[in-house]
Amino acid sequence: MSSEGGLSFLNRLLHGRVLPALRSPETLPAMRRYMVNTVFDSTFVVLGVVIGSAFALHSDLSIVIGTILTTSVALAISTGVSVYEAESHEQENRVKKIESAMLMDLGGTEVGRRSGASASLIAVANFSAPLIVCAILLTPFIVLGSEDIRLAGMIAIALAIAILFLVGAVLGRMSGRNPLVRGSRMAAIGFVAFLICYFIESLV
Repeated sequence: MSSEGGLSFLNRLLHGRVLPALRSPETLPAMRRYMVNTVFDSTFVVLGVVIGSAFALHSDLSIVIGTILTTSVALAISTGVSVYEAESHEQENRVKKIESAMLMDLGGTEVGRRSGASASLIAVANFSAPLIVCAILLTPFIVLGSEDIRLAGMIAIALAIAILFLVGAVLGRMSGRNPLVRGSRMAAIGFVAFLICYFIESLV
């Protein structure tokens, strides 16, 4: 495919599928809702991985990075696929209800295409959430290298708690509650989770 053909395809995809799907009233709220929830879950999972690998008695940088990376990729695939299947089902039900009301097939119409694109966009946003968390929490290990894995782990945990605070604040804002209170509560939960996991790690 030539560069002009590729640009033409991307332009058709953007204006024919992506933008109409984003203008659909349910797409952006669903993307935001799924992504925030998945960032929250992913942060706790990676927090546990950091504690279990970076604070081990004989920690190894390659094992720490490899474990965080593979766990995040597995989470991304799992959540992306599950959300796509769930949203595809929901979108199909919406289209069927419209078809039933209008007594016509909407499969090849803009409504049908927009429905499929909406499910894909929501899944992609959800897929990206664990990878974003992974990129943030891997940064201390990449910057510090093997010089001080424990310090990198502490920085990663501080970043994880900061992410939880931001997620809580966003959830509070979305639900009409005080963002600072909700964010502080999520950060406190993250700190308690750190203490519990660290205690478990010290027993092993």
